[in-house]
Amino acid sequence: MELFRKQPNALINLLPSQGVVHYYGKMFSAEQANHYLDTLLHTIAWKNDQAIMFGKLITTKRKVAWYGDRDFEYSYSNITKRALPWTQALLEIKANVEQQTGETYNSCLLNLYHTGEEGMAWHSDDEKDLKKDGAIASVSFGAARKFSFKHKETKETVSLPLEHGSLLVMTGTTQTYWVHRLPPTKLTTEPRVNLTFRTIV
Repeated sequence: MELFRKQPNALINLLPSQGVVHYYGKMFSAEQANHYLDTLLHTIAWKNDQAIMFGKLITTKRKVAWYGDRDFEYSYSNITKRALPWTQALLEIKANVEQQTGETYNSCLLNLYHTGEEGMAWHSDDEKDLKKDGAIASVSFGAARKFSFKHKETKETVSLPLEHGSLLVMTGTTQTYWVHRLPPTKLTTEPRVNLTFRTIV
């Protein structure tokens, strides 16, 4: 199911059952979004992401960074990362997200996709380090990209474009019953930076 030919309504749950996803649309002006995109591209300590799959170390073209209130350890794909101290730009974005969502977050995982050919496979953000059923706020800067959800049992899908300067929030049992992905596309040549604010326990 493809969503959004009209303006997004943050009060509407995009998932038909067993999860809650709200899309707030563009949370920043074009000028603000451009400023944060440029700042994040040049000030974040980007590193190529790594994962251990079938006993082999895989290094992706996509780059990642991990920031937080303190030096949290966060593990996924059998790799452990340690959080860096917040930058000023990240604190500004976090404060805006917390005001919009009424939630608080103590960490942020950032992803840099250089072009549309870099994406993310189906997965759930259900690592044991994360707050159970806690809110995960996804902020996007740069190229607009399609984002998809798929129910783990029914295989029903929901997709929408995530715009430059936009906010999407996943909460409730979304990670238990749904997987999500960023499908690759050859139609996009511009970079995209995604920030997922979350709570480590």
